[in-house]
Amino acid sequence: MFDTQSGDNFPRGTICIEDMEIGMKRHLRKQISDHDIELFAEVSTDRNPVHLDDDYARDTIFEGRIAHGMLTAGLISAVIGEQLPGHGTVYLGQNLKFLAPVRPGDVVTAEVEVTEIDHARRRVTLHTRCEVSGKNVLKGEALVLAPSRKFD
Repeated sequence: MFDTQSGDNFPRGTICIEDMEIGMKRHLRKQISDHDIELFAEVSTDRNPVHLDDDYARDTIFEGRIAHGMLTAGLISAVIGEQLPGHGTVYLGQNLKFLAPVRPGDVVTAEVEVTEIDHARRRVTLHTRCEVSGKNVLKGEALVLAPSRKFD
């Protein structure tokens, strides 16, 4: 389960590769609103009615509107870019598996955990996941170039 640290999101900032350890975790929580879904549709140009039209979505396998999967995945990006490793991180790759839909009003907890560290190449592998009400809705793995106090 997630380390809640009093239920709040972790502070923004940077953890340099020299300070990382296997098992280190960070997370954030966000309630997904109708406005979030509308904004994502606007920015991404993905206006699939399963995200935006209640009547249409009721007749799908989801039986109601759902958030874009990449909106949920974007929360992983936020944890990586703001917390672990944080500012200065370069995303190198991400794989994702969507396990369940996220609906308007759901509170999503996105978490990353350090699973491998390659100090020589400044590469960090992170297990990534999102959950809603204790149920995993997304899982995957990210590879990032971590910031360092050493400048080559």
